[in-house]
Amino acid sequence: MKNKKEIIIVRGGGDLATGVVQKFHRVGFNVLILEINTPTAIRRSVAFSEAVYDGYSKVEDIECCKIETLEEADQCWRKGSVALLVDPDGDSIKNLKPAAVIDAIIAKRNTGMTRDMANITIALGPGFNAGKDVHAVIETQRGHDLGRLILDGFAGPDTGIPGEIAGESIRRVIYAPQDGVISHIKKIGDIVEKGEALFTVDNIEVHAPIGGLLRGLIREKIKVGKGMKIADIDSRPDVDWHTISDKARCLGGAALEAYYILKGSTL
Repeated sequence: MKNKKEIIIVRGGGDLATGVVQKFHRVGFNVLILEINTPTAIRRSVAFSEAVYDGYSKVEDIECCKIETLEEADQCWRKGSVALLVDPDGDSIKNLKPAAVIDAIIAKRNTGMTRDMANITIALGPGFNAGKDVHAVIETQRGHDLGRLILDGFAGPDTGIPGEIAGESIRRVIYAPQDGVISHIKKIGDIVEKGEALFTVDNIEVHAPIGGLLRGLIREKIKVGKGMKIADIDSRPDVDWHTISDKARCLGGAALEAYYILKGSTL
């Protein structure tokens, strides 16, 4: 690695992880996203993980390029872009020796994050014990504590209930009715009416439980499992589906705060 800027590794490139990536990129870090082979983000218009499929993605004014080897990361960073590598196990972390590793997979459990991955380790959401698994945890539940920095203990447990937006909670999120392959009828950004067909999972047609903006829809031809989250509808009339969400920005700011607090404590 020839580039001398500090490296931040973010595990996961979904819409919430993208809010974290944006904050660290904008203050001057070299950011590398580690992803799986088949990401399943539903808010794909604001998720850097789409670069896994297309080789390139752009969210707001930030470009992300997929790389095949760590040697290609420098070229990507010199262009002012974020880099993305398919590395679900995080094998590249030891080679890069990053300033921080941030788990933003939002799996609601620890999928292999350890505190010795870097001098600073941060995780978003439940499933991590701050002070043991990682150095800091960020609360991801909507409400008063969203974005709260936890240096000892856990974030709130997963409730299994989507956070409320404009008075809607459970009905705004749509799950796969069965195992199968998804085919789109509507697309992200469409205004839909309650009862309209949105997509099919094999031969089953899935309809909108509420009216509003189709803000999230999993990539077409993806094989999904029964009960998997595959779409969401936002009933707010003025929501901008092209831009990073309020929640993602909040979590990104909290992760950046955590980094600088932890950096100060290790000087």
